[in-house]
Amino acid sequence: MAKKRLVFSFPTSLLDQPITYQLVKRYDLMVNILRARVTPREEGELVVEVSGDKKSLEEGLRFIEEAGVGIKPLAQRIIRHENLCIECTACTSACPTGALLVERPDMRLVFDGEKCIACELCVPTCAYKVMEMVF
Repeated sequence: MAKKRLVFSFPTSLLDQPITYQLVKRYDLMVNILRARVTPREEGELVVEVSGDKKSLEEGLRFIEEAGVGIKPLAQRIIRHENLCIECTACTSACPTGALLVERPDMRLVFDGEKCIACELCVPTCAYKVMEMVF
């Protein structure tokens, strides 16, 4: 089973269309909405984890891209300012998915963008403003 964490950007003209429904119905994909921001008469954004058969996933993503939905990997929307990090590890206790973890035996702070769900719990936890979510 293939899985991708993505950000879908819906233009105003598509906000009333059942695009996500089509991914489930037509392409037999599982769509887990991790975060959503949809405002009437404005662009909408969904942070999703889409999974299913590799071929179906490719076809489904091609369908929504051709429909006019922007698609970007979630990792491109998360910025970690490593030069600001003092590796205090406060963020690791706030991270529900283990995307921020301490790598042993070096005791280095590591960020795994594949595990991140963009919950933003790490942002207020860090006094040094190391993590930034761009939405």
